[in-house]
Amino acid sequence: MESHIAIFPTPGMGHLIPLVEFAKKLIQKHNFTVTFFIPTDGFLSNASKSFLENPTPRIEYVVLPPANIDDLSEDVKIETRIALTVIRSLSSLRDAVKSFVSTKNFVAFVVDLFGTDAFEVANEFEISPYIFYPSTAMCLSLFLNLSKLDESVSCEYRDMSEKVRIPGCMPIHGSDLLQPVQDRKNDAYKWVLHHSKRHRMAEGIVLNSFKELEPGAIEYLQEPETGKPPVYCIGPLIRMGSVSENNEGSVCSKWLDEQPSGSVLYISFGSGGTLSHQQITEIAFGLEMSEQRFLWVLRSPSDTIANATYFSTQNSCDPLASLPQGFLDRTKGRGLVVPLWAPQAQILSHGSTGGFLSHCGWNSTLESVVNGIPLIAWPLYAEQRMNAVMLTEDMKVALRPIFNENGLVTRFEIAKIVKNLMEGEEGKGIQSRMKDLKDAAAKVLSDNGSSTKSLTELATKWKSKLVFK
Repeated sequence: MESHIAIFPTPGMGHLIPLVEFAKKLIQKHNFTVTFFIPTDGFLSNASKSFLENPTPRIEYVVLPPANIDDLSEDVKIETRIALTVIRSLSSLRDAVKSFVSTKNFVAFVVDLFGTDAFEVANEFEISPYIFYPSTAMCLSLFLNLSKLDESVSCEYRDMSEKVRIPGCMPIHGSDLLQPVQDRKNDAYKWVLHHSKRHRMAEGIVLNSFKELEPGAIEYLQEPETGKPPVYCIGPLIRMGSVSENNEGSVCSKWLDEQPSGSVLYISFGSGGTLSHQQITEIAFGLEMSEQRFLWVLRSPSDTIANATYFSTQNSCDPLASLPQGFLDRTKGRGLVVPLWAPQAQILSHGSTGGFLSHCGWNSTLESVVNGIPLIAWPLYAEQRMNAVMLTEDMKVALRPIFNENGLVTRFEIAKIVKNLMEGEEGKGIQSRMKDLKDAAAKVLSDNGSSTKSLTELATKWKSKLVFK
């Protein structure tokens, strides 16, 4: 009987995408079969549905009955909503796993960073518990040491006079730590602390990064230490580009084919990111002033929160209506604005794309690295500020715009930074360093590369647990 993996992703495309790519690698390289047990609070995004409706051979998806979270307020933080969705899905997860154990040889039970409460189900059925960590080695180092930080600091981290020292990483301002730890009285912080403590309960942690990208943090993570699980660096795992058959994909490809090599700035704030109406206006005028080519994925504005589309579908208004009057006509031929969605992997791998204005989500960052695309770092939520600091100050492969006293990036700042990235001397240096990372990524993913070997080591360990029934 084949070795079988159970995967329990917590809600959000940023978690689902790398886990699906991880499953594909296990299947293609090591002949596993995989079952995803997917918790939901009754909402599945269109992007999630498209994943589930396009089956991959040897992967099956089990969508668990919706968890009831009607008692949560509308302004509850993402992390709290995710954590409670997981806890309230444990009973149905237990029933689902139980229905499979007689026919499947489960050798590992993989959760992501907010799914550690599902370890109790894994332990109940004597399946080895693992964590797939979809973010950076820097963020994982923080997670493994957050309880120590929590005990040693009494104030809010953003109010610390000294920078926070994360093992293996450059010191970072407390205000740049991941968003849910910025208010220690909020339940979101308590849930992050809860899961970070449970990371040491895993038999191993699979990390979507590689040593050339984050040498100091990964060296620390792989040092022997009592109670610290082994860390398997198998990145960069990204969703590979393919020719899209839908209208948006073909429009983007056709337009990019007509642009000069490396001339287009791609702009996207991810599947969950949103901007205010005023900020969209400033970006539009800034792009116009920059006179650079651009492809902009535009979502409807939200004047309240930066992750308005993480759990909810877009409202019915047309995103293009939020643009300044005449903008589309004035930039016709030089720019393309696509509402709601575009095939990002395809765009970043296209020869005409020469820069990426990004929210610094880790999946998007890795896609940039694999394709050698320089960045403008514009973080919005989650751990994106940490990523932006690392990309700009440590790796030096990104520029970061300056916000004014009203929390806006003005059109003048946008025009300046876009021109700098696309045709300035600083942009050329960033491009050169990103090219080196691209080459390093290709090397670690080669047959004899470190990420390939790490995945083989993990797969061999899992297959050794195979019990024939």
